[in-house]
Amino acid sequence: MKLGIFNRVFERSSIEANLDAVARSGLEAIQLDLVTLGLESMPDVIDAELCRRVRALLQTRHIELAAMSGTWNVIHPTQGPEGLQRLRTLAAACPDLGTRLITMCTGTRDKDYLWAAHPENDSDDAWRDTVRAMAAATQIAEETDVTLVFEPEVNNVVNTAAKARRLLDEIASDHLRVVIDGANLFQTGQLSRMHDVLDEAFQLLGDDICLAHAKDLETDGDAGHQAAGTGVLDYDHYLACLQRSGFDGNLILHSLEEAQIPFSRAFVTNIMER
Repeated sequence: MKLGIFNRVFERSSIEANLDAVARSGLEAIQLDLVTLGLESMPDVIDAELCRRVRALLQTRHIELAAMSGTWNVIHPTQGPEGLQRLRTLAAACPDLGTRLITMCTGTRDKDYLWAAHPENDSDDAWRDTVRAMAAATQIAEETDVTLVFEPEVNNVVNTAAKARRLLDEIASDHLRVVIDGANLFQTGQLSRMHDVLDEAFQLLGDDICLAHAKDLETDGDAGHQAAGTGVLDYDHYLACLQRSGFDGNLILHSLEEAQIPFSRAFVTNIMER
């Protein structure tokens, strides 16, 4: 298991400076947000030569490209269809960049903010719309030979591990897998059952986890927004679950400031090496 980071955490004027900062931090992998290349996160066009240049920059710095960020509200009335077109653009860029993973989420009925809960997220209509959108996205992934990794997230339609399992089973494609974030799984009142919630998630999803995120939380009923090691997530148990599941991919730090990186890196690394 390698420890990496959202490269967007490093605010620099060029991708070269950004990746230099990643290398100096001692982290071994990144989840790439194209805004660090001066583009939108999901642009209409991505220059192939730029992608090849970024891949070379990563190689010379010995940094692995764990995944590309490709998150949009898949069930938004207008953003949903637009996102599918842009997903195809991201997928087409993956070979030149050197990755096969694109991260995404399962959307929300909230039209203003992707990570906001909405009372209709648990409706049958929202589920049908999500399955339809994720199936269309997965078809693009199959056609372009990439793998989409979605996140069970308390504020989105797929807000539990059980729903994530259901989505995987309904779509049934090798090109749809999971990115797990231990800080995003807890419904209101579930923190007291932290180990049970984590154990269930890995029991249901362990074989399908291709990427993991590392941040923290202060309360249940919402996604975590804290740097790893600064909240209440039991990292010993979370990382033990990852290891027992056979996960050997990248664990990506996020929801932190650059100044917090040394602490979170040391905190997580210490537990990983026990």
